[in-house]
Amino acid sequence: MFGKSKLHIFALSLALSIIFSIVSLAQAPGGANPGTAPSAGAANGVTKIGIVNIQDAIIATNEGKKEFDALQQRFAPKQNDLKNLNDEVENLKKDLQAKQDKLNEEERTKQLKNLEVKQKTLQRNYEDAQNEFQQAEQEVVNRIGGKMLSVLEKYAKNNNYSVILDVSNPQTPVLWASQGTNITKELVDAYNSESPVAAPAAPATRPAGAAASRPPAGGATTPKKP
Repeated sequence: MFGKSKLHIFALSLALSIIFSIVSLAQAPGGANPGTAPSAGAANGVTKIGIVNIQDAIIATNEGKKEFDALQQRFAPKQNDLKNLNDEVENLKKDLQAKQDKLNEEERTKQLKNLEVKQKTLQRNYEDAQNEFQQAEQEVVNRIGGKMLSVLEKYAKNNNYSVILDVSNPQTPVLWASQGTNITKELVDAYNSESPVAAPAAPATRPAGAAASRPPAGGATTPKKP
């Protein structure tokens, strides 16, 4: 259930809803930082714009792969417990349906009550595990995302970008962009070059969610600046 996207227990809520505007080198004179030289693009009156998928970038870094693999291993026992309990509930349903014509009222009431208790336990355990996972996941996103924002700012300055937009969120206002403006891979490479974390021996698998690989709009997570 911690497989690559459409699994049934946990949600990787890395849908990042912010837009990163890096204008540090192409600011108007009134808003420029003292002592900061304008970029080559700004000096020539050219606005250099890039797009990046921060969600994918965080997961693709060596550190991201290591952290999400660790989350998968950490929550695997709870995932198995939930699966076993869910199987038990389903078996009780099938058994009750198969025997309903043979049960008297007392036996039917007893089995229905047992099924109801199991279902409530499953729902409660699922919600507790999901909340715990999302909290742990948010900590990873904040830790890696905060460092990535610093790398992004440095990359933008060094490569004369005026604006970089995050397109992680499906609701992003960016309707179209050429592939040449996508710097996600370059950002991952820049992050890895500054990180002491080595590439994992095997590809990481992304923890994924109860009904979908992304949470509803209210559950999106955002990395915080360091």
